[in-house]
Amino acid sequence: MKIIDLSVNIENNSISDPPPLRANIEYMSHSETATEMTTFFEGVTVDDLPKGLGWAVEQVQLCTHSGTHLDAPWHYHPTMNNGEKALTIDEVPLEWCIGNGVVVDFSEKPDGYLVVSEDFKNAFARMNYVYAKNDIILVYTGASKKYGTAKYLVSGCGMGREATLWLIEQGMRVCGTDAWSWDRPLPIIGKEFARTKDKNIIWEGHYAGIEKMYCHYEKLTNLDKLPKTGFQFIGLPVKVAGAGGAWVRAVAMVND
Repeated sequence: MKIIDLSVNIENNSISDPPPLRANIEYMSHSETATEMTTFFEGVTVDDLPKGLGWAVEQVQLCTHSGTHLDAPWHYHPTMNNGEKALTIDEVPLEWCIGNGVVVDFSEKPDGYLVVSEDFKNAFARMNYVYAKNDIILVYTGASKKYGTAKYLVSGCGMGREATLWLIEQGMRVCGTDAWSWDRPLPIIGKEFARTKDKNIIWEGHYAGIEKMYCHYEKLTNLDKLPKTGFQFIGLPVKVAGAGGAWVRAVAMVND
Protein backbone atom coordinates (compact mmCIF):
# COMPACT_ATOMS: atom_id res chain seq x y z
CA MET A 1 0.00 0.00 0.00
CA LYS A 2 1.35 3.40 -1.00
CA ILE A 3 0.18 6.63 0.65
CA ILE A 4 0.16 9.75 -1.55
CA ASP A 5 -0.09 13.12 0.16
CA LEU A 6 -2.80 15.25 -1.46
CA SER A 7 -2.38 18.34 0.75
CA VAL A 8 -0.40 21.51 0.16
CA ASN A 9 1.62 23.15 2.92
CA ILE A 10 0.22 25.94 5.03
CA GLU A 11 2.89 28.57 4.44
CA ASN A 12 3.60 32.01 5.80
CA ASN A 13 2.27 34.79 3.55
CA SER A 14 1.77 32.50 0.56
CA ILE A 15 1.19 34.42 -2.67
CA SER A 16 -1.14 31.62 -3.77
CA ASP A 17 -3.80 33.20 -1.55
CA PRO A 18 -5.15 36.75 -1.80
CA PRO A 19 -3.73 39.06 0.94
CA PRO A 20 -6.76 38.96 3.30
CA LEU A 21 -6.60 35.15 3.46
CA ARG A 22 -2.85 34.61 3.79
CA ALA A 23 -1.51 32.74 6.80
CA ASN A 24 0.85 34.45 9.21
CA ILE A 25 3.31 32.11 10.94
CA GLU A 26 5.76 33.32 13.59
CA TYR A 27 8.54 30.80 14.10
CA MET A 28 10.20 30.78 17.54
CA SER A 29 13.47 28.88 17.67
CA HIS A 30 14.84 26.62 20.38
CA SER A 31 17.15 29.35 21.64
CA GLU A 32 14.39 31.98 21.73
CA THR A 33 12.07 29.85 23.89
CA ALA A 34 14.55 28.49 26.41
CA THR A 35 13.76 31.04 29.14
CA GLU A 36 10.01 30.71 28.56
CA MET A 37 10.25 26.93 28.80
CA THR A 38 11.87 27.06 32.22
CA THR A 39 8.82 28.82 33.66
CA PHE A 40 6.84 25.58 33.22
CA PHE A 41 9.18 23.65 35.53
CA GLU A 42 9.75 24.88 39.05
CA GLY A 43 13.41 25.51 39.81
CA VAL A 44 14.67 24.78 36.30
CA THR A 45 17.13 27.18 34.66
CA VAL A 46 18.31 27.49 31.08
CA ASP A 47 21.53 25.74 32.09
CA ASP A 48 19.49 22.65 32.96
CA LEU A 49 18.23 22.27 29.37
CA PRO A 50 20.18 20.27 26.75
CA LYS A 51 22.68 22.80 25.33
CA GLY A 52 20.50 25.52 26.88
CA LEU A 53 17.84 25.07 24.22
CA GLY A 54 14.07 25.01 24.65
CA TRP A 55 11.27 23.88 22.38
CA ALA A 56 10.43 25.05 18.87
CA VAL A 57 7.02 26.72 18.81
CA GLU A 58 5.01 28.44 16.11
CA GLN A 59 2.27 31.02 16.53
CA VAL A 60 -0.15 30.75 13.61
CA GLN A 61 -2.88 33.11 12.46
CA LEU A 62 -4.81 31.73 9.53
CA CYS A 63 -8.17 31.43 7.83
CA THR A 64 -10.09 28.15 8.03
CA HIS A 65 -9.68 28.02 4.23
CA SER A 66 -5.89 28.29 4.27
CA GLY A 67 -4.10 25.37 2.67
CA THR A 68 -5.95 22.21 1.70
CA HIS A 69 -9.35 22.32 3.38
CA LEU A 70 -12.94 21.11 3.30
CA ASP A 71 -15.81 23.53 2.76
CA ALA A 72 -18.95 22.78 4.77
CA PRO A 73 -22.42 23.88 3.59
CA TRP A 74 -22.37 26.70 6.18
CA HIS A 75 -19.61 28.36 4.13
CA TYR A 76 -21.94 28.72 1.16
CA HIS A 77 -25.07 29.99 2.93
CA PRO A 78 -26.91 29.77 6.30
CA THR A 79 -29.31 27.23 4.78
CA MET A 80 -29.05 24.16 2.55
CA ASN A 81 -31.54 21.84 0.86
CA ASN A 82 -33.82 24.81 0.22
CA GLY A 83 -34.33 25.85 3.84
CA GLU A 84 -32.62 23.51 6.30
CA LYS A 85 -29.95 24.94 8.59
CA ALA A 86 -26.63 24.38 6.88
CA LEU A 87 -24.11 21.99 8.43
CA THR A 88 -20.99 23.50 9.95
CA ILE A 89 -17.66 21.71 9.58
CA ASP A 90 -17.89 20.03 12.99
CA GLU A 91 -21.28 18.58 11.97
CA VAL A 92 -20.08 16.98 8.73
CA PRO A 93 -20.13 13.18 9.25
CA LEU A 94 -16.60 11.77 9.10
CA GLU A 95 -17.79 8.78 7.08
CA TRP A 96 -18.47 11.19 4.22
CA CYS A 97 -14.76 12.06 4.19
CA ILE A 98 -13.54 8.51 3.59
CA GLY A 99 -14.38 6.71 0.37
CA ASN A 100 -13.33 5.43 -3.00
CA GLY A 101 -11.61 8.21 -4.90
CA VAL A 102 -12.34 8.98 -8.55
CA VAL A 103 -10.10 11.40 -10.48
CA VAL A 104 -11.71 13.29 -13.35
CA ASP A 105 -9.07 14.92 -15.56
CA PHE A 106 -10.18 18.30 -16.90
CA SER A 107 -6.65 19.65 -17.21
CA GLU A 108 -7.15 20.17 -20.95
CA LYS A 109 -9.86 22.73 -20.23
CA PRO A 110 -8.67 26.35 -20.46
CA ASP A 111 -8.38 28.52 -17.38
CA GLY A 112 -11.80 29.88 -16.47
CA TYR A 113 -13.73 27.21 -18.38
CA LEU A 114 -17.19 26.55 -16.93
CA VAL A 115 -17.66 22.82 -16.44
CA VAL A 116 -21.18 21.55 -17.15
CA SER A 117 -22.79 18.18 -16.54
CA GLU A 118 -22.12 17.07 -20.11
CA ASP A 119 -18.40 17.33 -19.40
CA PHE A 120 -18.75 14.92 -16.47
CA LYS A 121 -20.99 12.58 -18.45
CA ASN A 122 -18.43 12.41 -21.24
CA ALA A 123 -15.54 11.92 -18.81
CA PHE A 124 -17.40 9.16 -16.96
CA ALA A 125 -18.18 7.43 -20.26
CA ARG A 126 -14.51 7.53 -21.32
CA MET A 127 -13.58 6.02 -17.95
CA ASN A 128 -16.40 3.45 -18.14
CA TYR A 129 -17.39 4.72 -14.71
CA VAL A 130 -20.80 4.83 -12.99
CA TYR A 131 -21.13 6.72 -9.71
CA ALA A 132 -21.35 4.48 -6.63
CA LYS A 133 -22.35 5.40 -3.07
CA ASN A 134 -19.62 7.13 -1.04
CA ASP A 135 -17.39 7.73 -4.07
CA ILE A 136 -15.48 11.01 -3.78
CA ILE A 137 -15.09 12.86 -7.08
CA LEU A 138 -11.74 14.68 -7.38
CA VAL A 139 -11.31 17.10 -10.28
CA TYR A 140 -7.81 17.56 -11.63
CA THR A 141 -7.72 20.95 -13.37
CA GLY A 142 -3.94 21.27 -13.58
CA ALA A 143 -4.05 24.41 -11.44
CA SER A 144 -1.96 22.70 -8.76
CA LYS A 145 1.05 22.92 -11.09
CA LYS A 146 0.94 26.69 -10.49
CA TYR A 147 0.64 26.44 -6.69
CA GLY A 148 3.25 28.63 -5.03
CA THR A 149 2.80 31.38 -7.61
CA ALA A 150 0.28 34.19 -8.00
CA LYS A 151 -0.96 32.51 -11.22
CA TYR A 152 -2.61 29.81 -9.10
CA LEU A 153 -5.45 32.23 -8.30
CA VAL A 154 -6.46 32.46 -11.96
CA SER A 155 -5.72 28.89 -13.05
CA GLY A 156 -7.95 25.94 -13.77
CA CYS A 157 -11.51 25.34 -14.82
CA GLY A 158 -14.40 25.58 -12.37
CA MET A 159 -17.62 23.75 -11.71
CA GLY A 160 -20.89 25.55 -12.33
CA ARG A 161 -24.26 25.23 -10.62
CA GLU A 162 -25.71 22.88 -13.21
CA ALA A 163 -22.77 20.47 -13.09
CA THR A 164 -22.63 20.51 -9.29
CA LEU A 165 -26.34 19.79 -8.93
CA TRP A 166 -26.06 16.96 -11.47
CA LEU A 167 -23.27 15.33 -9.43
CA ILE A 168 -25.34 15.64 -6.26
CA GLU A 169 -28.30 14.05 -8.02
CA GLN A 170 -26.07 11.05 -8.81
CA GLY A 171 -25.61 10.62 -5.05
CA MET A 172 -22.41 12.61 -4.49
CA ARG A 173 -21.98 14.24 -1.08
CA VAL A 174 -18.28 15.12 -1.19
CA CYS A 175 -15.99 16.17 -4.03
CA GLY A 176 -12.82 18.17 -4.51
CA THR A 177 -10.51 20.12 -6.78
CA ASP A 178 -6.83 20.96 -7.06
CA ALA A 179 -7.75 24.56 -7.87
CA TRP A 180 -8.10 27.45 -5.44
CA SER A 181 -11.89 27.24 -5.73
CA TRP A 182 -14.55 24.74 -6.78
CA ASP A 183 -15.91 27.60 -8.88
CA ARG A 184 -14.06 29.19 -11.75
CA PRO A 185 -11.25 31.55 -10.66
CA LEU A 186 -12.93 34.47 -8.93
CA PRO A 187 -11.08 37.21 -10.86
CA ILE A 188 -12.31 35.67 -14.11
CA ILE A 189 -15.89 35.59 -12.81
CA GLY A 190 -15.50 39.20 -11.70
CA LYS A 191 -14.44 40.36 -15.14
CA GLU A 192 -17.33 38.51 -16.75
CA PHE A 193 -19.80 40.03 -14.30
CA ALA A 194 -18.46 43.52 -15.00
CA ARG A 195 -19.25 42.90 -18.66
CA THR A 196 -22.59 41.05 -18.37
CA LYS A 197 -24.02 42.05 -14.96
CA ASP A 198 -25.30 38.46 -14.73
CA LYS A 199 -25.57 37.79 -10.99
CA ASN A 200 -26.21 34.09 -11.63
CA ILE A 201 -22.52 33.51 -12.37
CA ILE A 202 -21.38 34.69 -8.93
CA TRP A 203 -20.00 31.70 -6.95
CA GLU A 204 -22.57 29.51 -8.67
CA GLY A 205 -20.86 26.20 -7.92
CA HIS A 206 -20.78 26.97 -4.21
CA TYR A 207 -24.29 28.40 -4.19
CA ALA A 208 -25.60 25.11 -5.59
CA GLY A 209 -25.33 23.99 -1.96
CA ILE A 210 -28.23 26.28 -1.07
CA GLU A 211 -30.44 23.99 -3.15
CA LYS A 212 -28.80 20.62 -2.43
CA MET A 213 -26.34 19.82 0.35
CA TYR A 214 -22.74 18.90 -0.50
CA CYS A 215 -19.16 19.55 0.66
CA HIS A 216 -15.99 20.03 -1.34
CA TYR A 217 -12.22 20.02 -0.86
CA GLU A 218 -10.13 22.81 -2.33
CA LYS A 219 -6.38 23.20 -2.95
CA LEU A 220 -5.67 19.50 -3.31
CA THR A 221 -2.42 18.46 -4.96
CA ASN A 222 -0.82 15.41 -6.59
CA LEU A 223 -4.10 14.30 -8.19
CA ASP A 224 -2.12 13.66 -11.38
CA LYS A 225 -0.15 10.98 -9.51
CA LEU A 226 -3.28 8.92 -8.83
CA PRO A 227 -5.03 6.28 -10.91
CA LYS A 228 -8.44 7.33 -12.16
CA THR A 229 -10.13 4.85 -9.79
CA GLY A 230 -9.19 2.06 -7.41
CA PHE A 231 -7.80 4.02 -4.49
CA GLN A 232 -9.07 5.05 -1.06
CA PHE A 233 -9.38 8.75 -0.25
CA ILE A 234 -9.20 10.04 3.33
CA GLY A 235 -9.65 13.74 4.12
CA LEU A 236 -10.69 14.35 7.74
CA PRO A 237 -11.32 18.00 8.67
CA VAL A 238 -10.18 19.55 11.94
CA LYS A 239 -13.13 20.15 14.29
CA VAL A 240 -13.53 23.92 14.38
CA ALA A 241 -16.76 24.62 16.27
CA GLY A 242 -19.41 26.37 14.18
CA ALA A 243 -17.07 27.01 11.23
CA GLY A 244 -17.69 26.94 7.51
CA GLY A 245 -14.53 25.02 6.76
CA ALA A 246 -11.40 23.49 8.23
CA TRP A 247 -7.92 22.29 7.36
CA VAL A 248 -7.43 18.77 6.07
CA ARG A 249 -4.49 16.42 5.66
CA ALA A 250 -5.86 14.58 2.65
CA VAL A 251 -4.23 11.34 1.51
CA ALA A 252 -4.81 8.61 -1.04
CA MET A 253 -4.10 4.98 -0.28
CA VAL A 254 -3.10 3.21 -3.47
CA ASN A 255 -2.30 -0.48 -3.87
CA ASP A 256 1.24 -1.08 -5.14
